[in-house]
Amino acid sequence: MSTMTFGRAINAGLRRAMDDDPKVVLLGEDIGRLGGVFRITDGLQKDFGAHRVMDTPLAEAGIMGTAVGMAYRGYRPVVEIQFDGFIYPAFDQIVSQVAKLHYRTRGAVRMPITIRVPFGGGIGSPEHHSESPEAYFTHTSGLRVVSPSNPQDAYSMIQQAVASDDPVLYFEPKRRYHVKGEVDEAEDLSASDMGSARVVTEGRDVTLVTYGPLVPTARDAAIAASDDGISIEVIDLRSLAPIDFPTVEASVRKTGRLVVTHEAARSGGLGAEIAASITERCFDYLEHAPVRVTGFDIPYPYSKLEFHHLPDLDRILDGVDRVLRRPNSLSGLDMEGPAQ
Repeated sequence: MSTMTFGRAINAGLRRAMDDDPKVVLLGEDIGRLGGVFRITDGLQKDFGAHRVMDTPLAEAGIMGTAVGMAYRGYRPVVEIQFDGFIYPAFDQIVSQVAKLHYRTRGAVRMPITIRVPFGGGIGSPEHHSESPEAYFTHTSGLRVVSPSNPQDAYSMIQQAVASDDPVLYFEPKRRYHVKGEVDEAEDLSASDMGSARVVTEGRDVTLVTYGPLVPTARDAAIAASDDGISIEVIDLRSLAPIDFPTVEASVRKTGRLVVTHEAARSGGLGAEIAASITERCFDYLEHAPVRVTGFDIPYPYSKLEFHHLPDLDRILDGVDRVLRRPNSLSGLDMEGPAQ
């Protein structure tokens, strides 16, 4: 086991993937000599050469189009989108080409492209640098969407994404880049599946579902709630498309209550899909309607305001209180109110 940061774990995973397969190539803005804006690819161009770690022009649509062409020729491109809000110029390439070419060619062409997207807030940056666009891509059939939350998953899931014959959106919570954790570099990747959710803490009263940047916050909420005798089961989805609904369903059948939290805006967000699907599957087991604790339906705010926008410990615990019909100082007695 090694101790490394979340960002270094991605670097180590990419290094191992490139060692294992000479067809793995990296493309992105400043990812070569500089090592990327977050230094995730630091040292890889030096060790693997500029023909495998390629600096590109500032042109996301062109980067993605190049990756499509390389995938046609048998390569496994790994694209870095510098910031979440910069992915939109490449949106058409991703949803119209990358997602559909396998289906359109009746299986003759595969698109083993990994698209790394640093996403989410909490680092003091403005809009376009702190967004959560994952729902756009979970809505598009043909794409796999994943988000690791800890260094071990960061290391393992980037290799599984690169090895996948399906296109994978790999959303990296940028505010966790410097969080350290244990990483087993000898892990048998065939024994784990990036499509499976992980039960972080077991509980009996409330199921709390989240992913990526909010997993540590959800775990803190479970610890805090235990002081009041409330037992929360925290589930880290890991895969956002497809979602491991059987794991969530089994938990809700046990607890009878569901809270979903994410940084993305509430309307049309992943929480809405999870709440609706679990209501369909577990209606007779629910003691209360599912509750969503999310970002607000606004453009991402300026840095001094972002911590009012992002779900924090208090707002998540308020969501837990609401499904338990417990009054608190945040929601007061209006347990069915519109608080997000």
